[in-house]
Amino acid sequence: MQNVRRSVAWVIAGISLCALGFTLVAGQPFTAKAQESKRIQYKIVEVLPDTQNMQTMLNEFGASGWELVAVSMGNMTEPRLIFKK
Repeated sequence: MQNVRRSVAWVIAGISLCALGFTLVAGQPFTAKAQESKRIQYKIVEVLPDTQNMQTMLNEFGASGWELVAVSMGNMTEPRLIFKK
């Protein structure tokens, strides 16, 4: 009985290795890509310090693909929103 289990295990291992080999041979060629330099843009926008104005500005820039990365309080009355894309 134990010999049958070993035989089945060897058959399963053989089938698995054949499938892996086939996948490696027939699959997409694996090529290493050179590091592509990503171009990052930044935008600094001063907004009025009221919630509605700031929310509108954030939604507009977010819809255009900009991501808020920092908020700076320039002269302490007008926040500067720093976006990245």
